[in-house]
Order: sequence, then structure tokens, then C-alpha cells
Amino acid sequence: MNRYGGVFIVRVGIGQDSHRFVENTQDKPLILGGIAFGWDCPGLEGNSDADVVLHALCNAISGVTTVNILGGAADKMRFEGGITDSSLYVKEALKHLGGERIVHISFSIECARPKISPMIPAMRKRISEITGVPPTSIGITATSGEGLTDFGKGLGIQVFCIVTAE
Repeated sequence: MNRYGGVFIVRVGIGQDSHRFVENTQDKPLILGGIAFGWDCPGLEGNSDADVVLHALCNAISGVTTVNILGGAADKMRFEGGITDSSLYVKEALKHLGGERIVHISFSIECARPKISPMIPAMRKRISEITGVPPTSIGITATSGEGLTDFGKGLGIQVFCIVTAE
């Protein structure tokens, strides 16, 4: 119960996304959580900037709202001749929250490359700017997967995201 005597309704959404690395490292920058990782690691294949972190977040928000954004709605958001910034997908998904608010976001990233931990503070800050959720309520963990999957073998990146809303 909340402090006013009402009952909180909690909704939880789970999202997942994965992309392969592009073949030519100069074709596209790697963007994760709205942050550019530089050219030492190739970008990811996809119609947008292929930010798997923000795509997983968008899918998790869709799990809360039951309104799917990636796919049909996202296809209409493409810029002519340009690459769509995935934060636009998240902002569109947030419009469907209604009276709910996100209170916590948790990410689990699986990849052999790049090294995620040095970029976590910047990713948390950027995701906070996009969502309005405080950085202290955004958890990001990473694993190499011990080389057991294609992501652990360095072929791409996979992300799971859980969003808690009340």
C-alpha cells in the first residue's frame, strides 16, 4: 500500500534484442545505451543505429504497456537517407505508459566485445536522460557468456531488459 492508503499496481515488462556486428568496421559506429563506443569495435547490423540496449528497453516498455513499438511503428519513424536514433523508439514507447511511471530498469548484456564496464556510468546517464528514471534506478550488468553462444564468441551483442512500473 502507498502512503495514501491506496494500493500500488506494479507491472513488469521484459525485453530482449540481439544484433550481429557489421562486417566492415568503418560502415557504422557501435552505439549502446545511446553512447558511441568508438571505432575499435564495429557497429551492429540493423535498419536503425541498431542500439540493442535501447531496443531491449523499448521491448520491455512495450511489455508493460502492451503496445508494440519495434516493427510497424518503428518502420514509420525512419529518417529518409539517415539512420534512426533508437532513443526515438524508446520515447515513443514511453508515450503509452499512461498513468504508470517506470521505477526501475535492469539490463543484462552478453558480448565478448567491447568491454562494457567502463561505459556503464555514461550509459546509465544517457538512459536516465531519455527515460526520466534516475541513474541510481538503472542497473547494467555484462557478461561474456564464457564463449558458449554466438554473442560470447564475439559475433554480436544480446541484451535483456526488465522494466518495473507502478
